[in-house]
Amino acid sequence: MIRKALNSPRPNSYFKLFSSYSSSSPLDLEIQLRSLCEKPNSQFSEAFSLFNRAIESERFVSASTCNFLVHALTRSRNYDLAFSVYEKMTHLRIFPNFISLSCLIACFVDARKPKFARGVLGLVLKRGYKANALVRNLVLKGFCRNGEVEMAREFFDVMRSYYSLPPDVASYNLIINGLCKVKKLKEALELLVQMEVSGCPPNLVTYTILMDGFVRDGRADEAFDLLKEMIEFDLEADVVAYTTLISGFCNEGNFDRGYKLFDEMLRKGIAPNVVTYSGLIHQLCKMGKLIEATEMLNEMTRRGVKPDVVTYTSLLDGLFKGEKAAKAKEIFDVILESGEEPTTVTCNVMINGLCKEGLIGDAFKIVEMMVEKGLKPDVVTYNTLLMGLCLDERVDEAIKLFGSISKDENSVALDVITFNMIIMGLCKEGRVNEAVEIYDMMVRRGLVGNLVTYNTLIGASLQMGMMNKAMEFRKHMLDIGLVPNAVTYSVMINGFCMMRFLSIAKGLVCKMRASGIIPSAIDYNTIMASLCIEGSLEQARKLLQEMRNSNQGPNIVSYNTLIDATLREGDISSGRELVMEMLNSGLEPDTFTYSTIINRFSKLGLLDDAKRVLEKMVSSGLKPDAFVYDSLLKGYYSKGETKEIIDLFHQIANKGVALDQVLTNTILMCICHCSEDVDVMEILPTFSQEASKGKNILSNELLAKLDKSFPRLGLCAG
Repeated sequence: MIRKALNSPRPNSYFKLFSSYSSSSPLDLEIQLRSLCEKPNSQFSEAFSLFNRAIESERFVSASTCNFLVHALTRSRNYDLAFSVYEKMTHLRIFPNFISLSCLIACFVDARKPKFARGVLGLVLKRGYKANALVRNLVLKGFCRNGEVEMAREFFDVMRSYYSLPPDVASYNLIINGLCKVKKLKEALELLVQMEVSGCPPNLVTYTILMDGFVRDGRADEAFDLLKEMIEFDLEADVVAYTTLISGFCNEGNFDRGYKLFDEMLRKGIAPNVVTYSGLIHQLCKMGKLIEATEMLNEMTRRGVKPDVVTYTSLLDGLFKGEKAAKAKEIFDVILESGEEPTTVTCNVMINGLCKEGLIGDAFKIVEMMVEKGLKPDVVTYNTLLMGLCLDERVDEAIKLFGSISKDENSVALDVITFNMIIMGLCKEGRVNEAVEIYDMMVRRGLVGNLVTYNTLIGASLQMGMMNKAMEFRKHMLDIGLVPNAVTYSVMINGFCMMRFLSIAKGLVCKMRASGIIPSAIDYNTIMASLCIEGSLEQARKLLQEMRNSNQGPNIVSYNTLIDATLREGDISSGRELVMEMLNSGLEPDTFTYSTIINRFSKLGLLDDAKRVLEKMVSSGLKPDAFVYDSLLKGYYSKGETKEIIDLFHQIANKGVALDQVLTNTILMCICHCSEDVDVMEILPTFSQEASKGKNILSNELLAKLDKSFPRLGLCAG
C-alpha cells in the first residue's frame, strides 16, 4: 500500500497514510525525514509534523534522527522548529551531539540572543566536547552584532584565560569590528598591538576593519596611516581597503587625496569596483563638477564596471542640484533602458528634482511608472509631491492629493512632515483657519507637531492679526516639551512688529539672549524698520548701537534702513555720517543703498549730489534700474532741467533699462511738459523692447501713448 501511495499523483493521500501507519523502525523514520528535508522542494514543516507524530505515538526515536532534524531545521533557518526538537530531545533524555549543540548556538546568535548561545557553549564544554574556533567565534559575533561589545570582550578573555582556548585572527577581527562600530577606536588599536604580541598577526581584514572605523569617525588621515603600516607588514591592500580610504577622503571633502589613491590603485593593477566609482562620482556631484562626474561614469563603463542604482542616484541628485534637469531626465531614461531597476530612493530623487524645477507633471509620471513597476511610493514620495505643488502655488491640488492619501487605508502612514507641508502651503496663502483644521486633524491622528509646525502657525497667526491664536499655539508647543528656537523668536518678532507691538518685539530680543540664543541681524532689522516707519529714529539709532555692541554687527540692510529713514526726515548730515560709518565697517553699498540715496537726494533737490551718486554706482559695476532713473527724472522735471532729462532718456535707452508703468508715466510727463520748440522726435531715443518684456509696459505702448499726446508726430501711422 505504501508503494502504491508513493506512486499516487495525489500527495495528500501520502500524508494520510503516514498518519495511519507508524514507521516500523527508527531507521525508517530517519529515512523518511531525510527524504522530506533533502528533496529539492524541502518540506520542513511536514518533517517536523512526522517527527511529532512519532513521539506522540510513543515510538522510539533515535539520537541520530533528532540530531539530523535539528541540523536540517537550523540550516533552513526554521529556528523555532529546531528549538522545539531540542526541547523534545531533553524531555526524552536524548543528548544532543556536538553538531546539534553548535546548531543551537547558531540559532540563538541569529535570533539575537547571544547570552543563550553562550549558555549552550557552556553545555558543550561541560559535556567534554572541545569548542572549536568556529563555535567560539559564533558567540562573539552574536554579542558584537547586538552592540554588546563589553560582553564580547569578557567572553573573549574567559575563553583565553579560563578555558585556555586561544583566539584566532577571526576572533580578534570580530572584537575589533565591534569596538569600531561603537567608536572605541583606541581600544581597537590596543587589540591590534595585542595581536602582534600574542603571535596572532593581523591580516588584511583586520586593517580594513580598522580603516573603516577611522573613516566612519571622520579620521581619514589616521586610516591612511594604517594603510602604510599594513604595507610595511607585507600585506597588499585590495580594492576594499582602497575604496574605504577613497570614500573617507571624499566624505571629508578632500577629493584630491581620494583621487590620488584611485590613481595608485590603477598603477598597482587593482581594478576599481562599482563602490569605488560611486564614491568618486558622488563627491564630484557634491562639488558641482558635473562634467567630471559624467566623464567618470563614462570611464567606469569603458572599464567594464556596470554602474548600479547607487551610482546613478548620486549623479541624478547632483544634476538636479546643478540645475541640469534635462540631463537628469536623460540619465534616468538610460537607467530604465539598461535594465537596472530604479529603487524608491532613486525615484524620490527624480521627483524631488522635478518638483523643485516646477515640472510637477513629470514628477507625477515618475509616480505612475513606480506603480507600474510594482514600486510602492513611500511617505517621502508623497511629501515631496505635496512640497512641489505648494511651491508651485497649487495648494488646492496639494490638499486634494493629501485627502486621497489620508482616506486610502492601503496607502502610506502620513507623518508630521506631510501635515507640515499642507500647513505651510495654506499659511503662505493666508488661509490660517484651514491650516488650523489640518493641525487639528494631525493631533486627532495621534501625531505630535514639531518646531516647524508651531513656528509656521505662530508666524502666520500673528501676520493675520490673530494674536490669541498665536499665543495658544505657543502654549501648546511649550506644553509638549518643545523649546522655542531662533526661528520661533524671529517669527514672533516679525509678527508683533507687523501689529505695531514694538515693546513686545524688543522684549523678545531680551528673552532670546536670556535663553542663550543670539538674535540675528534679521531680528534687529525687523524691529529697526518698524521703528523707522513710526518715526522713532532715535530708538532706531540706539538699536544700531546695540547691534554694534553685540556679537551680531549691523549688516547692509541695517544701514540701508536707517539711511533711508534719516534722509526721509531731511537729515542729510546724519545720512552722510551713516554712509561713511558703513564704508568704514567694511560694508560695500549695494543697489538698494545707491537707489535710496539717489531717490532721497532727488526729492530734496540735491540733484548734483544725486548725479554723483549715480556715477559712483555705475563705476562700482552696479546697474541702475527703473526706480533710480524715475527718481532722477522727477527731480530734474521739478527743476525744469530739460537737458538733463534728455540725457537721462538716452542713458535709459543705451543701458537697456526695462520700462515699468511708473517710469513710463514719468517719461510721458516729462515729454508732455516740454516747451513747444523742443523736437520730441529728436529727443526720443529707441527704448529697449526686449528689456521691458514681462513688465507692465512695453516700449511700443509708450509710443502709442506719445502718439495720443502728440498726434502731429504720426508715431503710430501705418
